[in-house]
Amino acid sequence: MRFQPRLKPCHNLIDLTPLVDVIFLMLIFFLVTSDVLPLKSLSIENPELQNVNSPAHLAQLLIVMDKDQVIYMGSKKDIIDMNSIKEHLMREIATIKELNPKCTPTVVLHVDRQVDYGAFLRLFSAVQECSPRIRLSYKPAII
Repeated sequence: MRFQPRLKPCHNLIDLTPLVDVIFLMLIFFLVTSDVLPLKSLSIENPELQNVNSPAHLAQLLIVMDKDQVIYMGSKKDIIDMNSIKEHLMREIATIKELNPKCTPTVVLHVDRQVDYGAFLRLFSAVQECSPRIRLSYKPAII
């Protein structure tokens, strides 16, 4: 008994395999070249203050401490520990001074309000030993 297929081969279909391959490669490229932890992805709740005036400085170094006491430094959000913060901070300040010799860099601290006060003081004292200019970030209170 022989069965004959009733379907006719259709040669008008477009093969989507190369398109899927290219899109997959582009996705990998964008994932690899993008910033891993942008500031918006870090869930930091800054305390509120009535004063909205914030000084504008040209050279700034960002240090973020989240509620789990993980410390991120710089624009790339490098994760550092409390024991090596002074070395990293001195190195970053020296790099900023090389790029902007006339400016004294300002260290901007973003600390979550749920961080233990002792951990905040340890971070603040370490930063204070390395930099004369420190700015604490806060969320302005809505009046």
